[in-house]
Amino acid sequence: MIPLADNIPHRRFPIINWTIIVLNIFFFFFTLSLGKDAQEFVQIFGVVPYRFINDFDSFEIGTIFSSMFLHGGWAHILGNMIALYIFGDNVEDRLGSFRYLLFYLLTGIAASLTHIFLNQNSIVPTIGASGAISGVMAAYIFLYPTAKVITVFPILFFPYIIELPAIVYTGVWFITQFFSGVLTIVADVQAFGGVAYWAHIGGFVAGIILLPVLLVRKYKRRKYVDEYYPW
Repeated sequence: MIPLADNIPHRRFPIINWTIIVLNIFFFFFTLSLGKDAQEFVQIFGVVPYRFINDFDSFEIGTIFSSMFLHGGWAHILGNMIALYIFGDNVEDRLGSFRYLLFYLLTGIAASLTHIFLNQNSIVPTIGASGAISGVMAAYIFLYPTAKVITVFPILFFPYIIELPAIVYTGVWFITQFFSGVLTIVADVQAFGGVAYWAHIGGFVAGIILLPVLLVRKYKRRKYVDEYYPW
């Protein structure tokens, strides 16, 4: 499933969300420009669980942040940035720019630490914004559970554009990530292309936990009919 758009308009320009998108695109093209040195660059600035644990220092802490802005290919960057574009603006709308940035970084950190904990002997660098975006998606479905997501859905190898409830789209995504993560425990992680499924799950769970902490409403404002507060 590939999301194309949602039906929730943002009320103010999502400056932080767009800044994150631009930074990710910039570092993607910068990585491409390195040519044959790109692999070494990713190895240095990506999160390597074994190195993080055994050579722990301030630089390794920094790789948690640098890895959030690196991507391994066109499908990787496009998929992540489309999801961030669709879901991130509305979450920033509700949290405010500063708290949204804090939320994004904290869920990204949680995602990386989850991956490190469950793959302590891995020497494969992990990169991408997927963990933080998973947290954003978790926040989105709690804030807008009746929102609709326009999605490209393949049926018998033919793409169809359908409108799914956000909670259905995200629910299917989470279940897929969870069972894929379970498979990486009982099988070789490398057999699944090195995708950090548990980082996605860690970011998602962190998003659920952090949202009520950061969501502070100090003033009255107009509500959308599909907003929902579970706390």
